[in-house]
Amino acid sequence: MKLEFLASAAAVALLAGSASAQNLLFAPGEGDFNWDSYEAFAAETDVGGEQVTIFGPWLGPDQEAIVNVLAYFGEAANADVRYSGSDSFEQQIVVDLEAGSAPNIAIFPQPGLACDMAERGFLTPLGEDMAGWMDENYAAGESWRALSTCAGQDGTEAMYLVPFKADVKSLVWYVPENFDDFGFEVPETMEDLKALTEEIVAEGETPWCIGLGSGAATGWPATDWVEDMMLRTQPPEVYDQWVTNEIPFDDEKVVNAIEEFGWFARNDDFVAGGASSVAATDFRDSPKGLFSAPAQCYLHRMASFIPAFFPEGTEVGVDVDFFYFPSYAEKDLGSPVLGAGTLFAITNDSPGAKALIEFLKTPIAHEVFMAQQGGGFLTPFKAVNTDLYVDDTRKALGDILLNATTFRFDGSDLMPGAVGAGSFWTGMVDYVGGADANAITGEIQRSWEAIK
Repeated sequence: MKLEFLASAAAVALLAGSASAQNLLFAPGEGDFNWDSYEAFAAETDVGGEQVTIFGPWLGPDQEAIVNVLAYFGEAANADVRYSGSDSFEQQIVVDLEAGSAPNIAIFPQPGLACDMAERGFLTPLGEDMAGWMDENYAAGESWRALSTCAGQDGTEAMYLVPFKADVKSLVWYVPENFDDFGFEVPETMEDLKALTEEIVAEGETPWCIGLGSGAATGWPATDWVEDMMLRTQPPEVYDQWVTNEIPFDDEKVVNAIEEFGWFARNDDFVAGGASSVAATDFRDSPKGLFSAPAQCYLHRMASFIPAFFPEGTEVGVDVDFFYFPSYAEKDLGSPVLGAGTLFAITNDSPGAKALIEFLKTPIAHEVFMAQQGGGFLTPFKAVNTDLYVDDTRKALGDILLNATTFRFDGSDLMPGAVGAGSFWTGMVDYVGGADANAITGEIQRSWEAIK
């Protein structure tokens, strides 16, 4: 995008609608929200009408939902709140920070970019008490704390980010009616999932639909599989070492995780269309086999956004359902969850910016988002009333987050772009095509070393 079309986020924010008292979606005291947290925050907070600008990646239903949430902050804190969103957030926020025209708060979808900005001195640390608060209040709190911690300009690590709105990737989708026809049961462990895969074949059916196609981004669905397998075969600290290249990409632990993915994806009997179809099938088309008559497959591993590509009128929880992509019982690694999410950071410090961070630590900030149809909000905040999720599907996804013993962010998004969105993608395409995992990981490792 040409720079002349990139107005600063702060300037755009001034044009955005403010979140004000008359826009409160739920009247204080109405419903089973944690109004005590709202009232306590309001009693302690007054920023004297300060204009607080927020810039993020959310547009459409997400933007409408966050504006509704911010209205409560504006009312409670006596703040004039202005949110603006952009589909070019990642580029624009860097431009604004470098130009000295940043908003008070930026909402980062990529923790790596946020930490780059912290290292350059553009973010404000959130205080020493934030780490303890997150450990205590978020499920798998240590995981979220680590995700929110960055090295500052002097190299000292501190918490700069507050995770808010998570996505779950560790899911397997299926059609309950198809399961009922054969008496298949939802597996509780990875051992059970492998046994189910073989049971489906024994019935003369094909277990999995898998597609890696995504235009110029072809290959990324395989990276999600491998990341999930890393979390199920290795402790989380090994995953962390992998995404930073502290252990090389061709380490045997990584090779093993790739081959675990290959157990499912490289077996002609296991995949609709055979293994040769995996790379050629677009990920948006890959779940269609669940719904064909007769079914072309019975299982599809994909993140929580995939219902957008189901046949029109498909009702999640009735026509299709999901279960947690399970861990190995024999590995004793708990219940790890792979996902993504957005993180708030102070990019232009002020009393209002600090107050908004404090507001995010209240259950009401999460619950108002949870109760809205738009936005697909999920939270690991343990103090929320999960009955406020807008439907049973969202509640079930939220429960997966709350039951997680470990949460890790999408690994390819944490790697350098040339690897995570480059050689890793293409390497996985080559792998499902029959290439040796050791050879592929060696090539990926060399691509990483080439940018160091």
